[in-house]
Amino acid sequence: MTELPDVVYVVDDDPSVRKALERLFRSIGYECISFSSATEFLAGKRRDAPACLVLDVRLPGLSGLDLQRQMAEANMLIPIVFLTGHGDVPLSVRAMKAGAVDFLTKPFHEQDLLDAVRSALDRNRASKLHESETSTLHQRYETLTPREREVFVLIVTGRLNKQAAAELGTSERTIKAHRHQVMEKMQAESPAELGAMAERLGLTTSKG
Repeated sequence: MTELPDVVYVVDDDPSVRKALERLFRSIGYECISFSSATEFLAGKRRDAPACLVLDVRLPGLSGLDLQRQMAEANMLIPIVFLTGHGDVPLSVRAMKAGAVDFLTKPFHEQDLLDAVRSALDRNRASKLHESETSTLHQRYETLTPREREVFVLIVTGRLNKQAAAELGTSERTIKAHRHQVMEKMQAESPAELGAMAERLGLTTSKG
């Protein structure tokens, strides 16, 4: 299966800026999709590949900062690099506090923009990998029986087989069998690795 190229979305109401940015990003192998407004971007389709958004602050209608807020509310986790010809400290602070990767003032150096975009893409790639791994852990967890899930919690809170058996009212031999199944189904090599998985899954790892 061919790996999809990284995607840079550009939202700027200036056609000449969009064209220049498309040329720049495509010249180094990125896919570039541009939009003339925030509304157009929200209505457009997005690729299932590492991506970032190069976004003008001042746009007709929905502003860049408004779009940033709407994306956050919709859990649209695409890192943003802001561009503006009217850069000032308050706008920059607002954008960065809301999670922007960078805030560049026009005219900007191409290398500064490329560095910011590379950082944003790396961030998005790491986020996608984390989401994929967590999804895989959830799928494994769903294969556990209710009793195996109880044993899972007891393992990661450090209970010995004898202690777990006493808490669950069963035999030590049965706990050993459940423990083996939990480790096998979760594909964990050690209780410590299982504990890390429990943390990733957001499970309560303390008991009464």
